[in-house]
Amino acid sequence: MNDTNYDTLLGKMAVEHGLCTDAELRRSTEEVKSRRKINPMLLVDLMIDLGYITNTQAERLKANIKTQKTVPHQIPGYKILGKLGAGAMAIVYKAQQLSLNRMVAIKVLPKRFSENPEYVERFYKEGQAAGKLNHNNIVQAIDVGEAGGYHYFVMEYVEGKTIHEDLAKNKVSSESQAIEIIIQVAHALAHAHACGLIHRDVKPKNIMINSAGVVKLADMGLARETTDIEAAQTEAGKAYGTPYYISPEQIRGEIDIDGRADIYGLGATFYHMVTGRVPFMADNPAEVMKKHLKEQLIPPDHINTSLSAGVSEVIEVMMAKRKQDRYNNVQELLIDLEAVRSGQLPLRAHKRFDISMLERLESGEPVEVEKNVYKEDTIAHYRIAILILSAVIVVSFLIIALMFVL
Repeated sequence: MNDTNYDTLLGKMAVEHGLCTDAELRRSTEEVKSRRKINPMLLVDLMIDLGYITNTQAERLKANIKTQKTVPHQIPGYKILGKLGAGAMAIVYKAQQLSLNRMVAIKVLPKRFSENPEYVERFYKEGQAAGKLNHNNIVQAIDVGEAGGYHYFVMEYVEGKTIHEDLAKNKVSSESQAIEIIIQVAHALAHAHACGLIHRDVKPKNIMINSAGVVKLADMGLARETTDIEAAQTEAGKAYGTPYYISPEQIRGEIDIDGRADIYGLGATFYHMVTGRVPFMADNPAEVMKKHLKEQLIPPDHINTSLSAGVSEVIEVMMAKRKQDRYNNVQELLIDLEAVRSGQLPLRAHKRFDISMLERLESGEPVEVEKNVYKEDTIAHYRIAILILSAVIVVSFLIIALMFVL
């Protein structure tokens, strides 16, 4: 880019961002032209000298120009304003939707991935999946398409932060704060599940909070329709998800993944928020996933002793290794979350635990109840239940024996 083109782009951006007026830009441009033969200088330097922009503003303009070199300019109806972030497979830009004069976020698939049909298909599936959803706690999908060789996905722009940003600063959420956030995400998941979609990648990076405090679930990149048997069979044996928050059945690559996988991911996120650490830590992703499959979970209230037994029990049921031992659905989870929020006991969690224990006893499966896994009052409850059951069996045998004797 030569100096003239650079100056033109920089000046245009300075006016668009409200840093200077058209008159000030014209005056600066004319001054640069008049000095060119005697004392050549860039427009940006002159504008700083004249006091029209500051050094900091100039640096931001330069950074935006650098970004503009790598973004698509030909997306009809949108004006790219700057880069918001980048992930493993896409770059996200802030843009203006010209027809409605509103800010949007545009996810763009880099050209190096556009040559891979699998990446392109997954990219469009994300947009199409998000387009089926309409909920206040889900980032709204607006448009998806291709322009100038770039594949793009336009979505609602959320002015705020992600849960991950707080966790990266070692911020631990209070129980009440975390419950409020998790309840909103649970409502988002309930809507997605009702529409036949499983998110499959619930984690702190995909949970945003806008400036009004509204929680937004983002990124349907791994979403799959529950009825899509062909996709399920294609993905069989492959672990899709993020290691720190992935459910055991996703690790095993099971075909019949359902909403309970999202409940596990939300439980792992909940755990991280209230303890400040991920549920399982290891040196590499494979070891982390092995722990999800085999290692007992340290109850969150053993790490953060200020947590109530109720919220800890809810998280433990959300993160049960067998999906049968978790909440059956998000609606059941919401009942317990709202109960704990109001200071009551999570009765559904108790019920799920009861069913799990009875199923294992009936099947002859060995059941170990450890103090570091379940609460002492729950252990006592089962001891009493087993004693009563044993007594009933003994009395029944005695009665039958007496009947034969008589």
